[in-house]
Amino acid sequence: MNFINTFQYAKKLDSQDKLRHLRNQFLIPTTNGKSNIYFAGNSLGLQPKKTKEFLAEELVDWAHLGVEGHLHSRRPWLYYHKFTKKMLAKLVGATPHEVVAMNQLTVNLHLMMISFYRPTPNRYKIITEAGAFPSDQYAFESQIKYHGFDPEKALIELKPREGEHTLRTEDIIASINQHGLEVALVIFGGVQYYTGQFFDLKHITAAGHAVGANVGFDLAHAIGNVPLSLHDDEVDFAVWCSYKYLNSGPGSVAGIFVHERHGKNFDLPRFAGWWGHNEKERFQMQKGFKPMPGADGWQLSNVPVFQSAAHIAALEIFQQTTIKELRKKSVLLTGYLEYLLNDFDPKHQYYSIITPRDSGQRGCQLSLLIQSNGKKIFNSLIRAGVILDWREPNVIRLAPVPLYNTFQEVFRFVEILKSSIQKYNK
Repeated sequence: MNFINTFQYAKKLDSQDKLRHLRNQFLIPTTNGKSNIYFAGNSLGLQPKKTKEFLAEELVDWAHLGVEGHLHSRRPWLYYHKFTKKMLAKLVGATPHEVVAMNQLTVNLHLMMISFYRPTPNRYKIITEAGAFPSDQYAFESQIKYHGFDPEKALIELKPREGEHTLRTEDIIASINQHGLEVALVIFGGVQYYTGQFFDLKHITAAGHAVGANVGFDLAHAIGNVPLSLHDDEVDFAVWCSYKYLNSGPGSVAGIFVHERHGKNFDLPRFAGWWGHNEKERFQMQKGFKPMPGADGWQLSNVPVFQSAAHIAALEIFQQTTIKELRKKSVLLTGYLEYLLNDFDPKHQYYSIITPRDSGQRGCQLSLLIQSNGKKIFNSLIRAGVILDWREPNVIRLAPVPLYNTFQEVFRFVEILKSSIQKYNK
């Protein structure tokens, strides 16, 4: 698309935006009475206006009903995990019985690895990207040690080629083939948190399965951000959090996907909990775990209602559009940001974009590698009312989210960035 570097053009794009009404459903942080430019949705999404209402309803029901709220509240607590299934399934490209909201992301990752990382003396390696989010790194390392293996030998961390910032799919597949029958698990972030690279889930999954490995993904930065088709791609499992692009609040309830071919395999090893037990017999309190079919069988404890109320409030906004429409705007919004950044610094004198240029290989994040005075520039942006994210040693992550960010904000941000760079690079 041929963009134009003017504020009037940005206003025109906003006027043509079919999703612009969704912004009004969020609370935008302010500084000195002015709305911030909020580009930190990849760390914590904004609060939907409905969140307070949904939480208040549960507080009222608790006050009026006490324990009877489990059956008689307006959203009976006993069945709370069922209320998000269709919405989550739609976002990850799954069937409702393949997904469930539960626990926190790293807890879920450990639970999934208990089932899907089953190393043997000959097949014990895990292949992942170098520089994965620390919680993933720690989970991989501890699981490997738990099974009695050496992480230095068992964990294969793939780095980009010399002079590049992102991994090539052919290099990932080549590594899977190279290690072949030694690979027990292939697991990547759906979208890499640092660079913003959207991995090719379908082809990575096929390559892993071809050598007999299980394949899973951490979708913390992917769900609600990019189109996913976990069922059709035959992914074995996935985990995610809900406080980034899903806007469900800090530390809110996370979720899992387990492909249906595993959901009825009741012999699959797992750490059991009473909420995963056959719900028809759950309150008989008898010995002998009988897992429910589907992802529900991996649940441990009853649902955190207040977190889940905020989760529902946020997910209902997604029901007013489609991931296809969100993706269309996201590509345009991020593309306009990329155009403006390159127009200001075409020779990369001040920064370079380390996120893939191909919109099909990224979500709504651009990561800027700052050449000098990066932290000073970042702090200057914060003081100017731009909320974004700094990652050591010298990267600023920008995430214009299609649910609530505008083209005018993108234009204004680049103008502020210019001033900050010029101030510290005289």
